[in-house]
Amino acid sequence: MTLLPHMRAADLLPVATIGLRTRPARTALSVLGVAIGIAALVAVLGITRSSQSDLLARIDRLGTNLLTVTSGQSPSGQERPLPSTAAGGVSLTAGILASAPTAELAGMKVRRTDRIPSVLSNGLAVRAANASLLTVLDGHLTHGTFFTDVTSRYAITVLGHAAAERLGVEDLSGDPRVFIGGYWYTVIGILAPLDFAPEVDRSALIGFAAAVADFGHDGTASRIYVRAQQERTAEVASMLARAANPEQPRDVTVSRPSDALTTRLDVANSGTFLFLGLGAVALLVGGVGIANVMVISVLERRAEIGLRRALGAARRHVAGQFLVESLLLAACGGAAGVLLGAAATYALSMQRGWQPLVPPAAVGLALAAACLVGAVAGLYPAVRAARLTPTDALRAA
Repeated sequence: MTLLPHMRAADLLPVATIGLRTRPARTALSVLGVAIGIAALVAVLGITRSSQSDLLARIDRLGTNLLTVTSGQSPSGQERPLPSTAAGGVSLTAGILASAPTAELAGMKVRRTDRIPSVLSNGLAVRAANASLLTVLDGHLTHGTFFTDVTSRYAITVLGHAAAERLGVEDLSGDPRVFIGGYWYTVIGILAPLDFAPEVDRSALIGFAAAVADFGHDGTASRIYVRAQQERTAEVASMLARAANPEQPRDVTVSRPSDALTTRLDVANSGTFLFLGLGAVALLVGGVGIANVMVISVLERRAEIGLRRALGAARRHVAGQFLVESLLLAACGGAAGVLLGAAATYALSMQRGWQPLVPPAAVGLALAAACLVGAVAGLYPAVRAARLTPTDALRAA
């Protein structure tokens, strides 16, 4: 079985690799150029897919039916209080599974000891809450327990994950205490990170009864977390403002925390196209490098081309030799790039705690793109080599 007259298919590959085998350094550099471009494409797609998978898993785990009801912030950045009837009105709204009112205590600071100046707040807040908060937020504790309706009247606190880190409370050994507004509060629990409630994450939580007894709080909420029926989330969201403040519903803001993660997905998607463009540019540069190497190879091997033509090789034989050589360079670079991109994806995913995912379609498209670039890059050198006549090639050599 022959590919072309006077040249068997089995002979084409050894002939096409003569230049690659005799110039290993040049071959390696040409392969590297394509490998960098392909690695960039595969890594961008793999890392983006892994990140998106992690975000989607978090959204599915936490649910999209969590809503928050607030009344904005004061000029000092403190949450404004909702009407005293807000918590009751919200809890009676149709379509709600559960609700949990909380209140940011204005001016209250939490410190590790009473010797730390009060101006050093570490960006932490003190928030009153009730026992239903953990259930509504679907939160978990890394240490200790959450307060109950009975224990919430005592001087005890549960720290958010960020609050515990900033206060240096790693666990509950030794019964740690923190200083809140002139009172010592015993830490009975530390929360796991809360993706949907960062304000709770950086707060020291105390019971409403303790807030009323120790700090004269009036019992009103400044933020209410609502867990709605999944299929009625949008309907419930449209009713909450009037339920919280019937007289001034426009002063109430109802938001869905999961929208923040969804926005991150959109931002990641928009950034993916930018990085894919940069990877394509790198691949194009690699293709130009292959074309340049192949043109130089044609000039250096004119004697070989002339001799083969004189011995009966047709133009298509010579063109096929250089075209296959260019394709081999690009294919090797594509394979190396896929391995490098996959390795980068796995390394970053393991570092971030994501499930590493390299889309099979990305691997196939990357290899196809590499071969396409190799074919285009080798087309001109192949045609140029085929156009050399035996006499001109030998005379030039």
